[in-house]
Amino acid sequence: MMSLVLATSAYSEKSDFEAVDGPNVRVTRHEDGSRTIFTRSPDARTLTKKTYSSGGALFLVTIYRMDAQGNPMNCKIYDGKKNEMFKSRYGYRKSDGQLVEEQMFDSRVKRIDPNTGEEMPVRRFIYTYDALGNRSAPISITLTPGKTAEEVYGKPTALDADPFDAPPGR
Repeated sequence: MMSLVLATSAYSEKSDFEAVDGPNVRVTRHEDGSRTIFTRSPDARTLTKKTYSSGGALFLVTIYRMDAQGNPMNCKIYDGKKNEMFKSRYGYRKSDGQLVEEQMFDSRVKRIDPNTGEEMPVRRFIYTYDALGNRSAPISITLTPGKTAEEVYGKPTALDADPFDAPPGR
């Protein structure tokens, strides 16, 4: 796997994230009434993303493991009952740190590539960039015939922005 580096979007002065309970918690409130709470550990090595329904029920938990520089190495995704569903890893170009691939593996069923004997991802997202360095929509690859990766597994788990990269806007 390639070396991993966090690719973040630039923030404006006003962020979509609210500070809650100090410098290590951010909240995003969604139009449908649901909300996402980001919590990072004091050493910034773990970032936890919890998504709640509009009724307040825990829906999804994603735990990102970061390197010493704050770059995501991998993540695990749990349902609202904290059953592990998926694990992902991210590949970045060494030359410029741009995200080039996300690989997601099913934690419930291990799929082995008969040619290599290694675990196969259930989906992959390949990212490309234009001449200005803007990331394109990902190219998705899934092993489930007749459906897109998003239909089967949801949206990519890659962080578009680090919620702790800029001061909160509200």
